Amino acid sequence: MTRPNQAWSSDITYIWIVEGWLYLAAVKDLYTKQVVGYSLNERMTTQLVCNALNMAIHNQKPTKELIVHSDRGSQYCSHEYRNILEQYGFQGSMSKRGDCYDNAPIESFWGILKNELVHHYNYQTREEAKADIIKYIELFYNHRRIQKGLGFKTPNQMAEDFYKLAA
Repeated sequence: MTRPNQAWSSDITYIWIVEGWLYLAAVKDLYTKQVVGYSLNERMTTQLVCNALNMAIHNQKPTKELIVHSDRGSQYCSHEYRNILEQYGFQGSMSKRGDCYDNAPIESFWGILKNELVHHYNYQTREEAKADIIKYIELFYNHRRIQKGLGFKTPNQMAEDFYKLAA
């Protein structure tokens, strides 16, 4: 990747809460490693992934050259999701059947999120977990968590540096 909004990776993970399951869909930029969109819900629906994608589009305003990668989950194969990709002229890309390594960038984010946050708490309610996850993404992961693969910069620093050089 040579610039932000060239390719995104997206997926869904699930988190056990005392109340039941909480599902998180996220969209990650492959250049900056920023989580550019996400959605949380008690049900794993097409609307969950559409909300995450729409948030990413609203936040980033990407061009038509964007590639949006996902696994072959039914939500990503849905007409609603595919229509959003088509509406904006994005190219959809899907993992090979049964190959989780094709979506490794977002899978690595799930591991980081769960190891650094989720597994340290016994969340009683979905609302409690949602609040912590949103804070983690917005205030810590994108803004403060340095990454070796980014030259020990944060995802937001990576984006800022790119746009400063491009100006």
